[in-house]
Amino acid sequence: MTNTDVGQIVRNTRIFFHLIVVAAIVIFLNYANKTSHSSAGSRVPERIIYSNWTEYNGDGDRSHYSTISQINKGNISRLKVAWEYASGGVDTVGNRSQIQCNPIIINGILYGVSANTQAFALDAANGKELWKTNIADNGGTTSRGLTYFADNNSKRVFFGAGRWLYALDAETGKAIFSFGDSGRIDLKKGLERPGADNYVVSNTPNTIYKNLIITGTRVSESETALLGDVRAFDALSGRLVWTFRTIPAKGDPGYNTWSPNPRQHMGGANSWAGMAIDRERGIVYIPTGSAAFDFYGGNRVGDNLFANCLIALDASTGKRLWHYQLVHHDIWDRDPPAPPNLLTVISKGKKVDAVAQITKQGHVFVFNRVTGEPLFKIEEKAFSTKAIAGERPSPTQPIPVLPAPFTRQIFTAKDFNSFVADKDSLAGILKQARTGEIYMPVGKEMTIIYPGTDGGAQWGGAASDADGILYVPAKELPCFTSLKDVEKVSENASLTGIKLYNTHCASCHGKDRSGTHDGSYPSLLGIEKRLSADAILNVLAKGKGMMSSYSHISIQQRKAITDFVLNRKTKIAVEKSKIVQKKVPFQMTGYNRWYDKNDYPVNTPPWGTLTAIDLNTGKHNWQIPLGEYKELINKGIPVTGTDNYGGPLVTASGLIFIAATRDEKFRAIDKKTGKIIWETQLPAAGYASPSTYAIDGKQYVVIACGGGKLKTKSGDKYVAFSLSD
Repeated sequence: MTNTDVGQIVRNTRIFFHLIVVAAIVIFLNYANKTSHSSAGSRVPERIIYSNWTEYNGDGDRSHYSTISQINKGNISRLKVAWEYASGGVDTVGNRSQIQCNPIIINGILYGVSANTQAFALDAANGKELWKTNIADNGGTTSRGLTYFADNNSKRVFFGAGRWLYALDAETGKAIFSFGDSGRIDLKKGLERPGADNYVVSNTPNTIYKNLIITGTRVSESETALLGDVRAFDALSGRLVWTFRTIPAKGDPGYNTWSPNPRQHMGGANSWAGMAIDRERGIVYIPTGSAAFDFYGGNRVGDNLFANCLIALDASTGKRLWHYQLVHHDIWDRDPPAPPNLLTVISKGKKVDAVAQITKQGHVFVFNRVTGEPLFKIEEKAFSTKAIAGERPSPTQPIPVLPAPFTRQIFTAKDFNSFVADKDSLAGILKQARTGEIYMPVGKEMTIIYPGTDGGAQWGGAASDADGILYVPAKELPCFTSLKDVEKVSENASLTGIKLYNTHCASCHGKDRSGTHDGSYPSLLGIEKRLSADAILNVLAKGKGMMSSYSHISIQQRKAITDFVLNRKTKIAVEKSKIVQKKVPFQMTGYNRWYDKNDYPVNTPPWGTLTAIDLNTGKHNWQIPLGEYKELINKGIPVTGTDNYGGPLVTASGLIFIAATRDEKFRAIDKKTGKIIWETQLPAAGYASPSTYAIDGKQYVVIACGGGKLKTKSGDKYVAFSLSD
């Protein structure tokens, strides 16, 4: 062997050794990266395969649908609790806290909102908390979830809390200070008008299109409501990009459907329920709310475009492409309650990309999503225009011929249930009321609204699948209300707490302070045992949950109301300049759900339903009662269904998962037949929509259990289910 050969062997040995060392380093670094849990971004092993739930109601179509199919009818008996997470902030004294959040799950991280409205991130495999916010100024808002955005440089979640829209780092939960004003946008800016209050929140997740976040808001429903414009902001900087004026300015389309200068005198027409987005076509579909005040429109003569509409906008520019008004000149609070569903149906023998909008009245409106053409005939039907002084109702309203309504439409004496208590006295009350027709203007007499003012369908929305089937949860409870004259305050008035309470608070909490029967608006009797004077003043100043801010009245008046509800006898003198005189001459007497003395709805069941509607034909496939009263079943009464809040989840394996009911149960239903095939008891009622996701093929279904409505206990847990091994 030559010296040259020996040298070559030595060199080869060194190279081989170096290669082994390099390989060892690479293996070590790869292992370290896979096992690191230092942040939500670096903790995710590359080898794991994820199936995500990327946005509110699952996707931009708002379908509530997932292609994951591990859990099926054959193995669902093995479904068990995988983990629970206590989010914190539960109200254990008054049972008033809620969780309405539909969590999103992206690459093994679950993003949700706690019972006291703090955003958080969890390891979705085990429920371990990764981060949680501590935002003090959240306005007591009830949030329905977060919005996720990612580009090559950052991953962020947007979180509506109080009047603010926050941008948070998805890995740490920290504010992104380059967005807006030190990490947040003040949503009130740009919505102001003369005489408006300060109440605005964004409690439904917003919609991402490219680098835009398209936002709707919730504003108050009184005559002091802010404007309801829809806006798009740059998702990185927070800069305002476009605005669509839902109450038109002079020169805008629709301006002549209002009394003059409506943007100076009216508010509302806001997009509070959420939107759907066709990202391929660049079209965003926006349902809009009623103009405020909800139950009297004598000061807003005309059809009031673009309130109560489904609007298709160019998502890049905000330009209107088409619209359809679902209710003309709404004086019943009949705005669409949920985002529309985007799906594909067979219409006249051809596949058509459609948009379907459910309503509180129990109707489904179905349109070609590109042209706005109705896929089923819609008739303009005549209704009564006999109304209170000054009111000018629309002579017609649009009614779809198909699909058939998924709720009953009118209430008469024959609709009292067979076991209703005090039927004779209730029948006597009904004889004095206005009933028997939909779209009957509310007057000074008791007026029946059926289904009730919050549905029919409600904010949980409907699910849809690839077969063109819509799955709609709903409720059927009669509601009654009336209008009364607003008491005018004289120039040198001496205002008492009771007078101020009757003016500003009695329509929701009741003249006797007992709240609504179902607890939607709480009783204020005994409130001194639950809240301090400072806490009540804070709620009056900022609003909380469904209650809007009363910052537009003076601190003196807010103190007088506080003293009244705390049973303190006070009398204050208020300067004329401090008195907020109502311009609308009437106020409503409350959102009164009609129950008998035994706490059951007075109408014939079902009181809550789930309906499968074939949007290819407009026909119902099935309808079942949703929810139960165990004590009635024990008496031999068939399942009645219950009041419900929250939406369904549909999976490719043919299952529907839904909680929503006041009996605190979580159910799985065969989507073909409507048969309940699995159910379990939750720690508190799940008044929210479930989500599903998978990690390395293992499917999880998760539901927020916040309770706190319908006189049920509050909770703070998220519960995830998976198949037992």
